[in-house]
Amino acid sequence: MNFPIYETEARGILSKTTGFIQAAGFTHSLTPARNCTFGCSYCYVPTMGIYGGLKPDDVKKWGQFTTYKSNAAALLAKALKPDQRIYCSPVVDPYQPTEEQQQMMPRILDALIRKPPRVFTIQTRGTLILRDIDPIRELATRTRVNVSFSVTTDDNEIIRVYENRCAKFEERLSVLEALTAAGINTFATIAPMLPCNPRRLVEGVVKVTTGPIICDPFHVRETKSNGATTRDAARAIANHHGHQQWFEPAFHQRIIDEMKSIAPRPFEVGPKAFAWLAI
Repeated sequence: MNFPIYETEARGILSKTTGFIQAAGFTHSLTPARNCTFGCSYCYVPTMGIYGGLKPDDVKKWGQFTTYKSNAAALLAKALKPDQRIYCSPVVDPYQPTEEQQQMMPRILDALIRKPPRVFTIQTRGTLILRDIDPIRELATRTRVNVSFSVTTDDNEIIRVYENRCAKFEERLSVLEALTAAGINTFATIAPMLPCNPRRLVEGVVKVTTGPIICDPFHVRETKSNGATTRDAARAIANHHGHQQWFEPAFHQRIIDEMKSIAPRPFEVGPKAFAWLAI
């Protein structure tokens, strides 16, 4: 799909962390753009509004366009310090569809290679990350690099209705396999946990990774008294398809317990799990 791509000059590129990401152990976050063209129905970011650095149009038209920070790499080169633990990105996927045209991440990776921080973590569901496997490997020779690759479900029909611009289950496993084979420290991240066959999902990611498994269910107000939560668009889809229980904390816990019982290696949820990405 073709999306409008805009550019703006940012005043800064690294933000001190707060909330969930801070609790996981990161010192800074890096967000290369201001809207994500994956446009996933459940994405919590639009619920943050201006507190997520968004403009009104970003909230109203989430996923319909994106605005890149054109000077991101130049700002990063000046802001990097050796003690930083950087999470990229809590607001947009760095390998969102428009990255194929914009090619922002190669410039960011080049700045990191020249002046590496203590930890750099990439959070993505974008198969385009394989384009940059060589600079990621180069960066990994200079510092700790983690790739957290989101595998939300084993069911391609669920992907179609909740995140229809994202890759199918089998494609995501192939990306995990390629990253792992390249020697990159790679995590399968079941986040958010969409309706799935827990056994098939866990067994699938175990075959293509070697490390712990990260999980995070939908963020719902029942368990999160403030801050960002899953968008109403995902709840509407769940109501239409009879998936309401996937928004219930008690049901979350039953599925998580089942996954833990299946997983042959460490399996955690929330900031405790994401802490693996900060070391």
